[in-house]
Amino acid sequence: MKQLWFFNQINNDLKRVEQELEKFILTDSPILRESAVHLFAAGGKRLRPAFTLLAGRFYDYKKEKLFPVAIALELIHMATLVHDDVVDASMMRRGWPTVKAKWGNIVSIQTGNYLLAKSLKMISQINHPEVSRILAEVSVEMCRGEIQQIRTSYDMRQNLKQYYYRIKRKTAMLINASCRLGAIVTGASKRQIWALGAYGHALGMAFQIVDDVLDVTAEVQELGKPVGSDLRHGIMTLPVIVALERLPQRKILEDIIVKKDKTEADIAQAIHLMIETGAVKESMYWADLYIKKAKKYMEEMPNVPARKALIDLAEFVGARKF
Repeated sequence: MKQLWFFNQINNDLKRVEQELEKFILTDSPILRESAVHLFAAGGKRLRPAFTLLAGRFYDYKKEKLFPVAIALELIHMATLVHDDVVDASMMRRGWPTVKAKWGNIVSIQTGNYLLAKSLKMISQINHPEVSRILAEVSVEMCRGEIQQIRTSYDMRQNLKQYYYRIKRKTAMLINASCRLGAIVTGASKRQIWALGAYGHALGMAFQIVDDVLDVTAEVQELGKPVGSDLRHGIMTLPVIVALERLPQRKILEDIIVKKDKTEADIAQAIHLMIETGAVKESMYWADLYIKKAKKYMEEMPNVPARKALIDLAEFVGARKF
């Protein structure tokens, strides 16, 4: 797991969460164990557990309350990644072969289901009714967001409202929950729970917009997967929607998006159009607005090191290259 500077105050606890997570996913089933361990070994920034721990730093920071929440959140996130890779037919993630690439769709789906079931087991150990309610609601909404993405792939009629609906459910709601739950289990006030949740929502929206921009601007080595992955699957991201609005002859880009078997030349042309029309730049403008909103919500919070860490984390999201 790559350590980031704004995690300094929680690094030791993040390592503990990592260790507990690794032990928790083990199973007697050889194939499930191999696939789950492979996914775990691929790493990641463990942002959702980090949000939970940092949110807890404002209040009664008790590891026995925070660790189960952090682990459950990461298990849900890992499960969605495995299922996403099946839906998107992704062979690489973070520079590693996906579970799908190594074991196929059936094992991938069952690995995701296993991780979701393990998250339920962890949630059952948390003695707080709000935690299970929030995680259940978020899990349902995440599925709705994913289903909408599947249903609307290659659909040129999508608009900004539909896009924001989708990324709120796919990404922002789990980050919102990570922040809120860290505050809830450590005894925060209602106002501060709201402020941390609003921070998480704004940052989650920015995170997904930046992710969508990186899909067309990053290098393969940085991205850890093929550039233009969303384009290949007809997914209407913000740069695509903005470019379509700006192009005098939008049919050029439409024809590329709706093609099921796109060539590398098609992908390169679509990316060129998004950059040439200023769609990438405008998309980053909206991401920056969300980041500013996230930092603004931090003014509601006590002036402790965790606040500085969450502000730095927001700035990192806006500047990230991977």
